[in-house]
Amino acid sequence: MTEQPTSFDRPQPGADPADPRGALVPAQGPVRAPGTGAALPVQARSGGEPGAPGAASPAPSTPPASSVSSGAVPDTAASGQDTATGPVSEHSQPGAEQGAAPDTHRPRPVSEGIPAQPAADQGGRPAQGRDGRERRTGQVTAPGRPTPMRRDGDRLRFVGAATRRIARGLDLDEIVMGLCRATVPTFSDTILVYLREPLPVGDERPTGPLVLRLRRTDRIPTDRDTESGFAPIAPPEPDELDSVGEELCTVRPGSALAEVLRGVRPVFTDAPAARAALPELLGADGAAAVPDGQRAILAPLRGRRRVIGAALFLRRPERIPFEADDLLVAAQLATHSALGIDKAVLYGREAYIADELQRTMLPEHLPRCTGVRLASRYLPAAETARVGGDWYDAIPLPGSRVALVVGDVMGHSMTSAAIMGQLRTTAQTLAGLDLPPQEVLHHLDEQAQRLGVDRMATCLYAVYDPVSHRITVANAGHPPPVLLHLGGRAEVLRVPAGAPIGVGGVDFEAVELDAPAGATLLLYTDGLVESRLRDVWTGIEQLREKLAATAQLTGPDHPPPPLEALCDEVLDMLGPGDRDDDIALLAARFDGIAPSDVAYWFLEPEDAAPGRARRLVRRALSRWGLEELSDSVELLVSEVVTNAVRYATRPVTLRLLRTDVLRCEVGDDVPQLPRLRQARATDEGGRGLYLVNRLARRWGATRLSTGKVVWFELNHS
Repeated sequence: MTEQPTSFDRPQPGADPADPRGALVPAQGPVRAPGTGAALPVQARSGGEPGAPGAASPAPSTPPASSVSSGAVPDTAASGQDTATGPVSEHSQPGAEQGAAPDTHRPRPVSEGIPAQPAADQGGRPAQGRDGRERRTGQVTAPGRPTPMRRDGDRLRFVGAATRRIARGLDLDEIVMGLCRATVPTFSDTILVYLREPLPVGDERPTGPLVLRLRRTDRIPTDRDTESGFAPIAPPEPDELDSVGEELCTVRPGSALAEVLRGVRPVFTDAPAARAALPELLGADGAAAVPDGQRAILAPLRGRRRVIGAALFLRRPERIPFEADDLLVAAQLATHSALGIDKAVLYGREAYIADELQRTMLPEHLPRCTGVRLASRYLPAAETARVGGDWYDAIPLPGSRVALVVGDVMGHSMTSAAIMGQLRTTAQTLAGLDLPPQEVLHHLDEQAQRLGVDRMATCLYAVYDPVSHRITVANAGHPPPVLLHLGGRAEVLRVPAGAPIGVGGVDFEAVELDAPAGATLLLYTDGLVESRLRDVWTGIEQLREKLAATAQLTGPDHPPPPLEALCDEVLDMLGPGDRDDDIALLAARFDGIAPSDVAYWFLEPEDAAPGRARRLVRRALSRWGLEELSDSVELLVSEVVTNAVRYATRPVTLRLLRTDVLRCEVGDDVPQLPRLRQARATDEGGRGLYLVNRLARRWGATRLSTGKVVWFELNHS
């Protein structure tokens, strides 16, 4: 008779449901032939024992054990018996008879695991010799215990399912967990996974000694899933395997463990070299707890270049030992796991580099500018690759002004992030020159063309002046900003669209608009308003309605919503299918500076200018109730104005601003910036900036297109 292996072995009488390999749920009561009222005869155990208590005795015409192969169907035609009334083989299909009802007791297969193995006392008795030894391994099998996997198909199916589970992992923890879940309890009762600390990346040559850290350990679960065909088992009693494992292990050069790891191939721990390596890996107590015999496999984990760890598979003493073919299974599991870990480490390094690149390209925190409050958000297109070409920026300008910038480079790759960084740096440099917004976009367009072909980007550049309560905006193919007024009305600003940066030969136009106190300007990239489910203008209208609805929550007579909460509410408008692109969001709340807190004068470049500046400053401080600052401010203003009128050819400007600090600005038409230096004892000058540096809270100098501005700040409270 030919053997017909199948992975859906019917549960056998006498199978131990508490076996760690998991027995199939036995059918309740005797199995009856479909369409008949008689119970099917049960095959006898070896030695003539009945199959199960209460089961029907085998018919006298049952073929002898020597004529039935393991998992084979008896040749009923040769025996002259009718299949409808004669004994039915364990593997015969009851539904094959004419008029038979479907077999409702057929157990379902175990998902992603080794199919349940037949017991030693099943009808597959030819697997066991007359002397009680298993034919392939020669080992004595106790009655009621499952035999080892003796079919290559079982191992192939298990390795295929296990490798698929391991391959599903993307990061290191998922791969190690996949290895543990695939092997416990199907292949082993316990697994210990050690990985190198730290893990080498790519071609890196690790320095220092080889250190293995216990990354994860899994043991046989306390219950089984009866829905998958397993019978529940009782919680296992604590045994020696629960204490196996050391957290950290240093592999000494030339030691037994180093030799086993260098060999790469999995080995049984009953081998002399492996037995000598166990105390080094597990400690003396852990090595003593490892069962004797072929019940433990030590498998080195080797990546593309070097050994990156080891896996230890353990079985309890009451379970059947490993076979020689199980070494091949362990080798496959170790190889797939090690290669997956290598890929995960490389992928993690690339993701780290991308994250660092993106983080350094975007501002870590927004500056604190006079007369305006700022908030921002950035969302990448995908969490697995947090890079993109969207950026935002806020750049303080002379005269307490601030430049608000938002841009979007085509694509969301590392190349796009690199181009974005170059354009952002260029925009910061141009802003420091205090160029008009349209000139800034013109120079950005030239820079994009110098970077290469197809370096396209959109950008919106706006300059807010808190003193005049005006904002100047220039656009290069970017979605228009939305202005939320204090009363709750939201409007899309009419700004000329312009051509994207990188087209070349296009003039940009700037418009000047009112920026009333309490209003909020929202700058964003197209990822917020455009997706596969909606066009850009539909998204802009939804954004306007969202801002208006959010402002209505606080009421027209109440303050506007906080900026951080407003940004979160705006991002809530994104649906599940709306994350097709990166999203950069910059919100600016215009507080402005009241005219009563500003004092502005023109001074002729003459010798009397410093004295006049001191008198003007004294009167302004007296009006503001800041007389205690008069001495310090008059001294510093006198020094800065003296330096300005010495070289200026046009009138010098002097401005005082009272906000949370007192700020003084002196402007002239000389582009050279002053430098702080240590004056010698014989020098007649050179001490003005030294005094400013010692007495002022902060100070600085900014070059303008028409000259420069020197400013300093003092605390007034």
